[in-house]
Amino acid sequence: MQRSIKQWLPAAVLGYSRFMMPMRNRGGATAIHSRAVAPGSWPTAGAEARLCFVAAGTSEAQAALARLGQRYGTVPFEEASVVVALGGDGFLLETLHRTLDQASSPPLPVFGMNLGSVGFLLNKYGEDDLAGRVAKAMPVTLHPLRMVAIRTTGERVEALAINEVSLLRETRQAAKLRILVNNVERLPELICDGVLMATPAGSTAYNFSAHGPIVPLNAGVLALTPISAFRPRRWRGALLPHTARIGIEMLESAKRPVSAVADHVEVREVERVEVTEDRDTVMTLLFDPEFTLEERILKEQFQP
Repeated sequence: MQRSIKQWLPAAVLGYSRFMMPMRNRGGATAIHSRAVAPGSWPTAGAEARLCFVAAGTSEAQAALARLGQRYGTVPFEEASVVVALGGDGFLLETLHRTLDQASSPPLPVFGMNLGSVGFLLNKYGEDDLAGRVAKAMPVTLHPLRMVAIRTTGERVEALAINEVSLLRETRQAAKLRILVNNVERLPELICDGVLMATPAGSTAYNFSAHGPIVPLNAGVLALTPISAFRPRRWRGALLPHTARIGIEMLESAKRPVSAVADHVEVREVERVEVTEDRDTVMTLLFDPEFTLEERILKEQFQP
């Protein structure tokens, strides 16, 4: 039986304010090989953008939503040419997933402004000349990872991931995993807390915290990183072509249950997971030209 992604989404994802239409999130995690595009080449550049403001549920984000909506006006999600997301990185990921569920093609570009904690994927918050900033923004296209998870019951669940797909042990027992790349066994047994597959955009997040490499935006590779590997001790992960098909099989799944997480979609007690880059799915992030995503990823590698 295949379950819809929507059934796995938390209730908090369903909507945040009177300026937002009900969220119809297709779910999934997004992450991937990314491609920078020259400023002024995205569809609404050079024309007055129709802005749809959306915000996280925090009081700060909601107050900003009211001010910006009053100052610039706002249109429904379905009538917008650009979505302006107010919140943190988590809310931005939810907004990107929401753009995949719209009727227009390609999905709406998203210009995020940070009102959260880290804000790695967002621009600085500012209320002046917002239309001008959006018009001058540098677009970056993202192709998500598609996760196909098979549960021990035989149920099949698919999801997209923008940052990473992670497999995590559910109990005190360490996970035992078998890793295949393009249907070729590369690691017969990995004993660990888990393993994750990260896109370049996601490589600075959980992947980096697990001692994985930061991947330049246009490198064309994905990071495969173990989480607290016990055996083999010296295996620190791998960099794989973005065209690779990554298969993870759970060994002793009844004794050592494992969950699979693609962004905010979690599937528990999985038996096998397959991860590929979904080149047919495209999302667009907009950045102020002076601090693009490529520059942020490069700068992150030299942080003390």
